[in-house]
Amino acid sequence: MRTAFYLLIGVAFGIVMTKSEAVSWFRIQEMFRFESFHMYGIIGTAVVAGVIGVALSKRMGWKTIDGEAWQLNPKDFTVSRYLFGGTIFGLGWAMTGACPGPMFTLLGQGIWAIGLVILASVFGTYVYGVLRSKLPH
Repeated sequence: MRTAFYLLIGVAFGIVMTKSEAVSWFRIQEMFRFESFHMYGIIGTAVVAGVIGVALSKRMGWKTIDGEAWQLNPKDFTVSRYLFGGTIFGLGWAMTGACPGPMFTLLGQGIWAIGLVILASVFGTYVYGVLRSKLPH
């Protein structure tokens, strides 16, 4: 039952990503060229929704799907950490025209070439996991 729930959430997310044109490489290119507000509006809306969701979950004491207490662990704010990670993420996004959400949406639409991007992102995540203890955090 839980798998069906996650599948439905994923399908709904994919539909929203497609209908909002967030999976369009053209829209992503417009964003990186500062030619359109479209993607910034989508990202801004997601940030506002996330802030509201976190605030509500804290205030109302929501539980995880397993019934455990939900909490956020505080993170150290190190400028170099976010600058370096954000730069790598942004370069990958600009070069491929897709961030993680749209990658799987595009695969679901039958755009098989995105499989190479997915493999590269999984490999990059693996390399990060191997090197994590040696990187500044």
